[in-house]
Amino acid sequence: MRGDLVRKLLARALATGLAVLAFLVVALTGATGWGLGLAVAALAAATWERRVRPGADNAAETALVAAAILVGYARRLDAGFDPALAATALLLLGLVLLVNPLSDAGGLEVRAANLPVRSWTPLVTARLGDALSGLLALLALAAVAGLPAGVALAAVALVAAGAGAVGLDLARRRFRPGAGGSAVSRALRRHEPEFLLHFSAPPGSEYQVTMWLPYLERIGRPFLVMVREPEFLPLIAAATSAPVVYCPTTRAMDEALVPSLRVAFYVNHGAKNSHCIRFTRLTHVQLHHGDSDKAPSANPVSAIFDRIFVAGQAAVDRYARAGVDIPAEKFVVVGRPQVESIEVRPEPVPGRTDPTVLYTPTWTGHNADANYCSLPVAETLLRRLLDRGATVILRAHPYTSQNPASARQLGRLTELLAADRARSGRQHVFGAASRALTLTECVNRSDALVSDVSGVISDYLYSGKPYAVTDMVGSGDRFAEQFPLAGSGYVLRRDMSNVDDVLTALLDTDPLASARWVTRSRYLGDFPAEAYADAFLEAARRELDGEWKAPTPRGDADRRPAVEPDAGSLSPTP
Repeated sequence: MRGDLVRKLLARALATGLAVLAFLVVALTGATGWGLGLAVAALAAATWERRVRPGADNAAETALVAAAILVGYARRLDAGFDPALAATALLLLGLVLLVNPLSDAGGLEVRAANLPVRSWTPLVTARLGDALSGLLALLALAAVAGLPAGVALAAVALVAAGAGAVGLDLARRRFRPGAGGSAVSRALRRHEPEFLLHFSAPPGSEYQVTMWLPYLERIGRPFLVMVREPEFLPLIAAATSAPVVYCPTTRAMDEALVPSLRVAFYVNHGAKNSHCIRFTRLTHVQLHHGDSDKAPSANPVSAIFDRIFVAGQAAVDRYARAGVDIPAEKFVVVGRPQVESIEVRPEPVPGRTDPTVLYTPTWTGHNADANYCSLPVAETLLRRLLDRGATVILRAHPYTSQNPASARQLGRLTELLAADRARSGRQHVFGAASRALTLTECVNRSDALVSDVSGVISDYLYSGKPYAVTDMVGSGDRFAEQFPLAGSGYVLRRDMSNVDDVLTALLDTDPLASARWVTRSRYLGDFPAEAYADAFLEAARRELDGEWKAPTPRGDADRRPAVEPDAGSLSPTP
């Protein structure tokens, strides 16, 4: 993501630049105080870099800063050769050289939450870089205060002793592992999980897991969540009482995949999924983290899973339409359990003078063929909505801030809504307020939806309320062929030239009301509202119990909409 790249480059430039500048000022000028101040600033920049670039190697910068502080310390003492200061320098050099290798080694250890085990070594190694930065900052302050070199030596020796103890423990774990495996492995054997959720994704993607956790818990069997990136460990552990295990390597996975496991669930097509799929004794089930007509929703990689749980028959058709040949028996229609709390409005409410409209722009995607983001043209849309007296709930995709252009566009929309709220008193919801609401709460508060091609539309479809879809690919008449969910929605052209006609249909006449119910069945299945999530729960339990029966494929006639969209409606027009 471009936003992440900018932050990483800025952090790298600050950490390196300030370290070099601090050394030069101390070594080549008499401004020792300024040099020590720059050294502390360089340490702060290095700490920030480790936040935005986990695993960043700051050894060269740290060595320069340490040299600057030691030279400054010697000048402050002005006592010639000081054995204590020389010993301090030797210990510091050893620490600078060892911190990164120790951190890397600790990062290869299994870590867990929500298990009755405490493994301090990986936690300590993850903080060694910060500990060294803190130590150097204290040495800089000691130099400014003119404290004896023995004080500095004692502080450095204390940290060095801790690092040495950590190193010895890591060596013991690696070369003399316990007969019963690690403490995490033993605790998992006692827990006896029957299934796991394997998760690997970029930062900010934890929502893909948290949306499924309540339903995994309702299965009623012990399970664990396996994460492959360390930042997800505390975030997901806070959302469940189930064990959450961080496995950085395939060797670590060997420890966590205990014999009681039978099924592995997945919520995306992350590359590291293959690390878990190699365990052929497990049944591997893809759940996805939403249902949409986006290109990634028909990923050929889905074929590697033993079973693919989909919301409705439309998902099965999507793979066929994309030319992805997957045996019918791999698909299981289970609905979209996350929609069970969405309030259904069975009858349209035409002509509302004060509608609440939910606008959910998606992000730009990893690739050009998955860029359905409408933020570049959204200002026109929002102004028209405001002109109609609408209250707007603006809920952007979590990845929006990672693209600087999208972040600026979203900022302009936020300013527009804030200004209108101050002027009209309408209680628009945006920014942090919109993220504080769940998607279900946003859907239930709204009368209509405007969205890009995304999984939000499928969820909104459950409510029976009208929606509009932005055609950001410029497909015109072919848009509903490429994205069938748009067939029962009102399609906004990329240039917004038909925005007034679309908003009239969306908020007033709603000619596609009956067509939405047919689409709803195809996309979300025919399950009773009072027990909607049971289809998923029962299918999951069948997998765990080995009682699976292949579904009977439905014929084309069964999948044909009973109500065809009105040919004269505002479905895609040129």
